[in-house]
Amino acid sequence: MANHKSALKRIRSNEAKRLRNRYQAKTTRTFIKRLRNTEDKAAAQELLKEVTSMLDKLAKKNIIHKNNAANKKSKLTKMVNALG
Repeated sequence: MANHKSALKRIRSNEAKRLRNRYQAKTTRTFIKRLRNTEDKAAAQELLKEVTSMLDKLAKKNIIHKNNAANKKSKLTKMVNALG
C-alpha cells in the first residue's frame, strides 16, 4: 500500500484514466465492428470518417500505437473502397 499522499492520489487518478481509456478503446472497437458489417457504401463512408477520427484520438493519447491506428485506418479504407 502507498505511504505518501501523492502516491494515493496517483493511484486514484491512474484508475480513473484506465477506465476512461478502456471505455474509449472499447467504443472504437464497437464502431469498427459496425463498419465491417455495413453493406451500404454511402453509410460505410460516413462511418469511416467517424472511426478514423476515433482512431486518431486514441493514437494521439497513446492509448494505441500510432502505427496500429494507421494500419487499422488503411485496412478499413480499403474495405470501404471495395464495397459495390
